[in-house]
Amino acid sequence: MECRLGCGACCIAPSINNPIPGMPNGKPAGVRCVNLDDDNLCRLFGKPERPALCAAFQPCESVCGDSRIEALALISAMEIDTRC
Repeated sequence: MECRLGCGACCIAPSINNPIPGMPNGKPAGVRCVNLDDDNLCRLFGKPERPALCAAFQPCESVCGDSRIEALALISAMEIDTRC
Protein backbone atom coordinates (compact mmCIF):
# COMPACT_ATOMS: atom_id res chain seq x y z
CA MET A 1 0.00 0.00 0.00
CA GLU A 2 1.20 3.52 -0.76
CA CYS A 3 0.76 6.47 1.60
CA ARG A 4 -2.46 8.37 1.02
CA LEU A 5 -1.18 11.76 -0.15
CA GLY A 6 -2.26 14.50 2.26
CA CYS A 7 -3.51 12.10 4.94
CA GLY A 8 -1.13 12.86 7.81
CA ALA A 9 -2.92 10.54 10.26
CA CYS A 10 0.37 8.92 11.31
CA CYS A 11 1.69 12.43 12.12
CA ILE A 12 -1.30 13.28 14.31
CA ALA A 13 -2.80 10.24 16.06
CA PRO A 14 0.18 8.49 17.67
CA SER A 15 2.38 9.71 20.47
CA ILE A 16 6.13 9.97 19.92
CA ASN A 17 8.08 9.65 23.15
CA ASN A 18 11.46 10.72 21.78
CA PRO A 19 12.56 14.22 20.79
CA ILE A 20 11.84 15.11 17.17
CA PRO A 21 12.85 18.23 15.24
CA GLY A 22 10.77 21.12 16.56
CA MET A 23 9.33 19.04 19.42
CA PRO A 24 12.14 18.37 21.93
CA ASN A 25 9.79 16.62 24.36
CA GLY A 26 8.24 14.37 21.73
CA LYS A 27 4.62 14.55 20.56
CA PRO A 28 1.49 13.63 22.53
CA ALA A 29 -1.17 11.47 20.89
CA GLY A 30 -3.71 13.48 18.93
CA VAL A 31 -1.39 16.47 18.57
CA ARG A 32 -0.39 17.55 15.09
CA CYS A 33 3.36 17.24 14.49
CA VAL A 34 4.97 20.63 13.88
CA ASN A 35 6.68 19.14 10.83
CA LEU A 36 3.35 18.49 9.09
CA ASP A 37 2.53 21.24 6.60
CA ASP A 38 -0.88 22.71 5.73
CA ASP A 39 -1.34 20.02 3.05
CA ASN A 40 -0.66 17.26 5.62
CA LEU A 41 2.73 16.48 4.09
CA CYS A 42 5.85 15.91 6.18
CA ARG A 43 8.44 18.66 5.81
CA LEU A 44 11.13 16.16 6.87
CA PHE A 45 10.24 13.38 4.42
CA GLY A 46 13.40 12.13 2.72
CA LYS A 47 15.67 14.25 4.91
CA PRO A 48 18.29 12.81 7.28
CA GLU A 49 16.76 14.58 10.29
CA ARG A 50 13.47 12.69 9.86
CA PRO A 51 13.09 10.50 12.96
CA ALA A 52 13.80 6.80 12.47
CA LEU A 53 10.42 5.99 14.01
CA CYS A 54 8.66 8.01 11.32
CA ALA A 55 10.81 6.61 8.53
CA ALA A 56 10.06 3.05 9.70
CA PHE A 57 6.30 3.53 9.53
CA GLN A 58 4.88 1.53 6.63
CA PRO A 59 1.32 2.12 5.46
CA CYS A 60 -0.97 -0.90 5.42
CA GLU A 61 -4.72 -1.40 5.18
CA SER A 62 -5.09 -2.52 8.81
CA VAL A 63 -3.57 0.78 10.00
CA CYS A 64 -4.61 3.20 7.26
CA GLY A 65 -8.05 1.83 6.39
CA ASP A 66 -9.92 3.21 3.41
CA SER A 67 -9.76 6.92 4.27
CA ARG A 68 -7.98 9.56 6.32
CA ILE A 69 -10.82 9.51 8.87
CA GLU A 70 -10.53 5.74 9.23
CA ALA A 71 -6.74 5.97 9.56
CA LEU A 72 -7.07 8.53 12.38
CA ALA A 73 -9.55 6.25 14.18
CA LEU A 74 -7.47 3.09 13.71
CA ILE A 75 -4.19 4.67 14.81
CA SER A 76 -5.90 6.39 17.77
CA ALA A 77 -7.36 3.05 18.87
CA MET A 78 -3.92 1.41 18.65
CA GLU A 79 -2.47 4.26 20.72
CA ILE A 80 -5.07 3.66 23.44
CA ASP A 81 -4.53 -0.12 23.33
CA THR A 82 -0.77 0.21 23.79
CA ARG A 83 -0.67 2.70 26.67
CA CYS A 84 1.05 1.44 29.78
